[in-house]
Amino acid sequence: MASREFLKILQSARLGDVSAQQNLASAYLTGAFKTPIQPANALIWLEKSYLSIQNQTVSPLSSSTTEPAKSEDLSPEMLGILKQISVVPLEETFNSPAFSFGWESFWKLAKANVDTSHAAQWQLAELLLEPSKKNLHAELTGWLSKRESSADFPSLQKTAKEFLLNLADSETPFTNCAKELLIKLQPKDEALSSLWNAWNSEKNEAALIQAAELGLTIAKLTLGLRLAQFNEDESAGQHLVTPIGKSNASLKKAAYWLELAAKDGDRDAWFALGEIYRRPQFSGYSAAESDRCFDRAADLGHAQAQYRRGANLWRKREKVVEKVRGLQASYWIWQAHQQGVSEAQELLGKILENVPNPKKNDWHDLATFAEEALNHHAEHKLDHEWILLCHRLIIANQFNLSKAELLLCDIGQLQHEHCVVVDIRYELPKILPRLIQIDTTQQRRSLLAAGKAFVASESDQEGNLRQRRYRFDRVIEWLKTTFSQDQAVV
Repeated sequence: MASREFLKILQSARLGDVSAQQNLASAYLTGAFKTPIQPANALIWLEKSYLSIQNQTVSPLSSSTTEPAKSEDLSPEMLGILKQISVVPLEETFNSPAFSFGWESFWKLAKANVDTSHAAQWQLAELLLEPSKKNLHAELTGWLSKRESSADFPSLQKTAKEFLLNLADSETPFTNCAKELLIKLQPKDEALSSLWNAWNSEKNEAALIQAAELGLTIAKLTLGLRLAQFNEDESAGQHLVTPIGKSNASLKKAAYWLELAAKDGDRDAWFALGEIYRRPQFSGYSAAESDRCFDRAADLGHAQAQYRRGANLWRKREKVVEKVRGLQASYWIWQAHQQGVSEAQELLGKILENVPNPKKNDWHDLATFAEEALNHHAEHKLDHEWILLCHRLIIANQFNLSKAELLLCDIGQLQHEHCVVVDIRYELPKILPRLIQIDTTQQRRSLLAAGKAFVASESDQEGNLRQRRYRFDRVIEWLKTTFSQDQAVV
């Protein structure tokens, strides 16, 4: 059943409120207000909002000029809706009434010089070039053939390939994904396949060298590892590189081939380069370059490189400049642990506190009352400040916070991907920050619910520490009086 907030926004959107239309689209994209995620519906409301804004102002995206639009030429309202359009999963809207608008908008965005261009370029490149989407390509070809003055599918693929190359050569959130897709799109003609098969079946080194020279990334990697006398051990879905040779390895040649594979975005090549630059017998020995290669491999998702990076950051924590000591180290070690690196668990336990069982915490009874109060807040007519304090009680129970931490922590800044950061030094400088691992789905849900409640409140709404303590005592007394009696009756 739709929530009251959702129905209120829906009513305003139907009356033509542009802001409400965008909020409605956001709800359909994120699932806010317990709304089912429906990208097609989101795109429909974004189209309505876009047309409303377009009627109010002349947008470079809608003009006939061939010059790409620039962000400074667009109004804040238009920039906001373009940003929303760029995150809509276009593929999931295919065959919906709004797909035509989405298709045209994504092409305009991809060719425009705005912040959202990279997101649009990546979606179009993946949609048109991903080899696993051949069935969708056939349907899209048929859809394009029915449109007048529309480019044919091969020419669109050519443009999408240009987008992909541009993304791979630049520093964007989509660079790594673009490089991985380029690897998939490497030529797989019969000659290249036969060369690679000859290496796999017969260990024909001449075939391996030829395949590497023809640009096959896996061949470049394999040749580099062989020249460096590294052993490939398949584990956890990736290559773990272990040196087995001595100084007679052709390390310069190995580095040459591995650098070529690394430029293609291969994480194992970056990791192997890190090993080479650490070997004393290598003429280009450089600890700094080795660390750079390991960091690059970690960025690309190499589990052992992530663990190494996290361990180095933890070892050098006294010298690393960061707001909360150990936060960066814990992130990379947690990433490695997620990929099954066994030694990561022990080190992670030294950095992050672990409180997976809220039933054992001191705040459990009060948090249970607070949850019941929030579920019936309209019935109890709770003030917004009381609602915020109920959320604080729930968070305190989930992460076993002290009373000071409960009252003072910045809820909006608590959550990071892998942990919460409890830092109240702005009020109590002597209390050190704590890093607490997020272990359960319930912990994440509590953080999400609290974050939504606090985002709608003003920064000074809760008052100072004295006011918070006073309100805390009143809320605690009310919760105990109201809900402990209810439980006794039950």
